[in-house]
Amino acid sequence: RAAAAPPSLATAADAEAYAAAGPLALACGLAGDGADARVDVAAVGERICADLGFDAGALTEQQARRVYHYYVPVYAWVERLRAAKRAAGDDAPLVVGLSAPQGCGKTTITEELIGLFATDGRAATCVSVDDFYLTYEEQTALAAAEGNPLLEYRGNAGSHDLKLGASTLRALKGINEAGGGEVRVPRYDKTAFSGRGTRAPEDDWPSVAAPLDVVLFEGWMLGFAPVGAEAARAVSPDLEAVDARLEAYAEELESVVDAWLVVKIGDPNWVFKWRQQAEEAARAAGKPTLTDDEVRDFVMRYQPAYEAYLPGLYADGPRGAVAAGKTVLMVEVEEDRSVKEA
Repeated sequence: RAAAAPPSLATAADAEAYAAAGPLALACGLAGDGADARVDVAAVGERICADLGFDAGALTEQQARRVYHYYVPVYAWVERLRAAKRAAGDDAPLVVGLSAPQGCGKTTITEELIGLFATDGRAATCVSVDDFYLTYEEQTALAAAEGNPLLEYRGNAGSHDLKLGASTLRALKGINEAGGGEVRVPRYDKTAFSGRGTRAPEDDWPSVAAPLDVVLFEGWMLGFAPVGAEAARAVSPDLEAVDARLEAYAEELESVVDAWLVVKIGDPNWVFKWRQQAEEAARAAGKPTLTDDEVRDFVMRYQPAYEAYLPGLYADGPRGAVAAGKTVLMVEVEEDRSVKEA
């Protein structure tokens, strides 16, 4: 795509008009008959620019689209849902499921949302499905028992402690009850055992205290629906065992989700590039990194799942969400991680 001229965002009205012209504006309440003034678009945009190190007065087209066509609308969408939940007399935190492939910007957008809510005096926290991985010893035992390359290392369905995940998410969902309390949220140390990883000691788990307004539950495979043994084998003979384990994720983890944000990508092979970019950044910072061959080996373990499950996720939304009346916001991003324009 040819580079477009940077937009003129000299005034708050300019910022509002630019955001309202974006592809997510209508769904997020920034345009149309359902638009509301709960979110100060210009102020939120300026805060995001400051966080990302952008010059709010001289944004490039790509930066402007990222801020006003992506992050601001998503924040407005979550805030609208949070406010509606409170107005309905529901004091439980809003749980938003975020399904997005590795490397497409989950960490950045969750950090931005948490920061924006904090500025508005509201508490939000993020929980990753990665934090529920099996311990090193449990994963090693699983690998030995299965002899399946897709279950040899952490990542695919079957490599998580679903009981731990379910108890954590339900505790967070009920944290505001009976005067509130605290919930310890597991963390996973991906650097342990030479990168094989294990669960961090409980003393290192952060505590989340009430009152809590929003829980962002993110993961690369959230919302995937099983395709059945035959279809799974057609993608990879090794995927059948993963597919068989996938059903339990809906009941144990995804049932607590109130609304879904799905980040759609045009090509799962972009994950290779994004992972390499992350390794280059880590290398520049003097951190241990993977070689290009190791990156490819790492990402290849996820490709069968992407091939099997992304089409259904993008066509039907996260499994069971539409039937349950849950709101689903689908955000399609380009290879540069900016939102795809209509």
